[in-house]
Amino acid sequence: MTLASSVARFAVDSTSTLPDYLVLAKPAGPRCNLRCAYCYYLPKAELFSASAPWRMDEPLLESFVRQRLELSTGPVTHFEWHGGEPTLMGLDFFRRAVEFQRRHAPPGREITNGLQTNGLLLDSEWIDFLARERFSVGLSLDGPPEHHDPYRRDPRDLSTHRLVVQTLGRLRRAMIRFDVLCVLHDKNTRDPRILMRFFRDLGVRSLQFLPLVERDSTSPHGVGPRTADAEVLGEFLCQAFDDWIAHDLGLLTVQLFEEALRPLLGLPHALCVFRKTCGEVLILEHNGDLFACDQFVDNAHRLGNLSQTPLREITRNPILARFGQDKFDALPDQCRACEVLEFCHGGCPKDRFHTTAEGQAGLSYLCPAYAKFFRHARPTLQRLASHLVARKPLGEFTTKPATSTERSVGPNSPCPCGSGRKYKKCCRT
Repeated sequence: MTLASSVARFAVDSTSTLPDYLVLAKPAGPRCNLRCAYCYYLPKAELFSASAPWRMDEPLLESFVRQRLELSTGPVTHFEWHGGEPTLMGLDFFRRAVEFQRRHAPPGREITNGLQTNGLLLDSEWIDFLARERFSVGLSLDGPPEHHDPYRRDPRDLSTHRLVVQTLGRLRRAMIRFDVLCVLHDKNTRDPRILMRFFRDLGVRSLQFLPLVERDSTSPHGVGPRTADAEVLGEFLCQAFDDWIAHDLGLLTVQLFEEALRPLLGLPHALCVFRKTCGEVLILEHNGDLFACDQFVDNAHRLGNLSQTPLREITRNPILARFGQDKFDALPDQCRACEVLEFCHGGCPKDRFHTTAEGQAGLSYLCPAYAKFFRHARPTLQRLASHLVARKPLGEFTTKPATSTERSVGPNSPCPCGSGRKYKKCCRT
């Protein structure tokens, strides 16, 4: 949701809730035409039989489309196609998917589709189809060549940056709505201004940052060498945010920054990792297996198979409910007492493998990074939220230094920003 639509929605319904269950369909399973060094999904191949083709067949596709439409209760039903690499299914698969959507859609139902891809197979025929059917596209790109190519290689160990940038240009020329998914790792978090300028110069209008966290129990911090140091990542986010405010406000949507704005507008988080509970983004694999989360595709979190259990029944599985509630119930005391809890709610459970100073388990590896960023961005975002609610043009928004009144406030006094917190726990941080 962009800044403009955020304030519009705030004005209409400040108690709005999130959409119904989202199902990420992986029709090609873990198959991919790249060999990204940090890929978390290729190892999932061990869950599936090597003798069977990793392709969603047509009966399963139609059953999924029909049940997804039946489960959805709103005026819009969204289909999201992920992988692996979903374009390995070929264009005819997606033509059939769209046909089934039209066949089974209730009267008046609007249908949208999103495709997450590395972009290498998107030739002119694909581009024509995506434009005609109004797909939105998520394109993976980690920055300039020196940031992207070290970890995003093809099976022959060749670089991929040039091909991805060419695809980005095709998407722009066809006026296909797209966003860029940028994995944040040790290579691209040292100079945020270079990264932000790179995406700005490419004409990117929507950007998602995904911090890489690779577990390594043998290392001092519990993460592998490709994972950015949490303090470095925190500084990166702070500087990238300042650069965004200065140059891109209203021009570039940065998901992480606008997620941080949502609580200040009275809106729930749209991104699952920052919500209080989770379990509403299901994974449908190529063979019909359903899982509770993209980061927990394993036998312990398998909810059933769509060929044997209806999707509506799967959403009522107590395993799913327990999984979602555990995110909040397992929060350590340090998180519960944190003054920026509303911004992240402890982050994704997959990253909670650190212990607190009191020895309590469950602290996210990303906690120092997020805490630093949210504290840094909060004063500016509080002013921005007030600006938006007052319906002032974004072009009139400016960051400003603390006034003499703010500087004279004692640390235990109420914060002048109006948050209700003590100054030392709010804008002074």
